[in-house]
Amino acid sequence: MSKKKRMTKKMAREERQRQRRKRRRKRIAFLTFEVIILAVLCVVAYGVFKLDKLDINILNKDKLEAYRDTGPYTNIALFGLDSRNGELEGGVQSDCIMIASINNETNDVRLLSVYRDTLLQQADGTYEKANSAYHSGGPEAAISLLNRNFDLDIQNYVSVNFSALVDVIDALGGIEMELTQEEAFYSNGYASETAQVVGKEMVPIEEEAGTYVLDGVHAVGYARIRYTDGMDFKRTERQRVVLQKVAEKAKKANIVTLNKIVNEVFPQISTSLTISDMLGFASNILDYNIVDTSGFPYNVTTSESVLNHEGSYVVPIDFVSNVTMLHQNLFGEADYVPSEKVQQIHDDIIYLTGVTEDTTAMETTFEGDVHNEETQ
Repeated sequence: MSKKKRMTKKMAREERQRQRRKRRRKRIAFLTFEVIILAVLCVVAYGVFKLDKLDINILNKDKLEAYRDTGPYTNIALFGLDSRNGELEGGVQSDCIMIASINNETNDVRLLSVYRDTLLQQADGTYEKANSAYHSGGPEAAISLLNRNFDLDIQNYVSVNFSALVDVIDALGGIEMELTQEEAFYSNGYASETAQVVGKEMVPIEEEAGTYVLDGVHAVGYARIRYTDGMDFKRTERQRVVLQKVAEKAKKANIVTLNKIVNEVFPQISTSLTISDMLGFASNILDYNIVDTSGFPYNVTTSESVLNHEGSYVVPIDFVSNVTMLHQNLFGEADYVPSEKVQQIHDDIIYLTGVTEDTTAMETTFEGDVHNEETQ
């Protein structure tokens, strides 16, 4: 055989080998791709299975009185319920009312507590405390109240009871809190009651100032304290601090801990968020940061002389100004103009309470509050 033929045969053999290697690489690449797709599908299927434990309550969007689009922000109502028998969707007081506003462009989260005793307009045009809406009409009525009074576009909510928050904190191994002597004393008292409600043991902490790792019943007890300086204003501050501590610790939790939380807590949560909504939030969970917390109304007083009402109410001083500040703080809307509805509520509150723009505001922020001074 000539040298030329031997070279040609060798080149043909090498070419066949290259083609076989190329086909092998393609098969390996395709197999790898299939494995990745299968893994993703398994994760999604697992997530869907876990989310199926939630009580998903689809709301009638037409009844939510959503006022206006707030641009790149997702606003979710958060309700902490004084639920002694597991109720989640009505007939129970919402002790904690918050708005979580998520900037979808930056992943910054702002939390706004609405003081539960705030005098606000109800669905029938009358005025009552903010927490009465959830009691009378569940989350749909409570969201409508927030949208109606504050020119908002909230369409979703998450509600939890005492037991759910206790279980989350216990699963995370507790949260570290710095307590005054007075807070330690009251935390024991509220923890004892909370333990009875949720069926857990309460081990008292020392009733002196210091830093404690609070278990679930003590952390919830701490968040319920209202008989100290600042009363309910200070209490809502404690609630926001507890929520922030839980969020920070949950971001660092391992998969075993998160799985335990899902199994124990999801059945105790009611929400209108869909599975796709929650998977979307889950994909960004590590990027979310709580950058600001505050309470509404910003300028406020209390009154026991509300026309045709009994009891003590939290009264906004200059309701229009308060709602304007809300839009500036949550959404950066420097040119926000309140709606006619907000102006009407402003006039009604003055009529019912006699509280005008000249009324001296009470102190609602205290040492240790987690907030951005520039927004206050």
